[in-house]
Amino acid sequence: MSGIRIPPAWDICENDATPEEVYLNRRKFLGNMGRLGVNTLALCMLPNFLALNKVFAAKPASTELTSQAENNFVDLGGRATSETLVSRYNNFYEFGTNKGNVWLHAKKLPLEGWTIKVEGLVNKPQVLDLNKLIKKMPLEQRVYRLRCVETWSAIIPWSGFPLRELIKLLEPLSSARYIKFKTFVDPNVAFGQKDRFWEPWPYVEGLNMSEAMHNLTFVAVGMYGHQLTPQNGAPIRLVVPWKYGFKSIKSIDSIEFVKDPPKT
Repeated sequence: MSGIRIPPAWDICENDATPEEVYLNRRKFLGNMGRLGVNTLALCMLPNFLALNKVFAAKPASTELTSQAENNFVDLGGRATSETLVSRYNNFYEFGTNKGNVWLHAKKLPLEGWTIKVEGLVNKPQVLDLNKLIKKMPLEQRVYRLRCVETWSAIIPWSGFPLRELIKLLEPLSSARYIKFKTFVDPNVAFGQKDRFWEPWPYVEGLNMSEAMHNLTFVAVGMYGHQLTPQNGAPIRLVVPWKYGFKSIKSIDSIEFVKDPPKT
């Protein structure tokens, strides 16, 4: 029957959207816990939901991304968590551990001309130009629930492409069992990298090949129909919806195919 729509497995029911009052209560609770010095609250990368172009003057990583994402953006009719709820409350240790001002420090991250080094057990070791990569990938929107170890969750519309499509393009060797992702290293921009809080830098996360090739594993280059902001992991990040948020590494600078599992 032509009138029947079968939603993909990652599509979330509208009734599952996080109620605003629940989120705000959680935020208040976490703020109180932070004042008590509970270090476990620093374990997750909390996303930001503020409209990108209205707040930050940073140039977009790609005009191609901007046009495609805006043209393909779907109005979710209130299903997604509001962008404004966590507009300036983020975890990104490279820019400090104070969630309330990460967005200010992260604006210093230069996004123009971003590249990604591809190395290890791969047929095509190379340095990817992000703008050129985006043009090769058909962008799509996926609505995922991001869960955090801080006991909250949020429903977010991401723009990007499946990680497996990038893996196919890079042609890893059959001996590759894991993928190691690294974020950028620039202590002159990211003052948190001068600290010993998360040593050694860079931040590293890994997936086994089965996880990486799963259809749900997503490479995000935008949110809410706009390019990512720096505090959200611009210009390119991972989104793994069945894992806690800290596995969705931000601002990817390097991808390495390896035989042995990464430590994280």
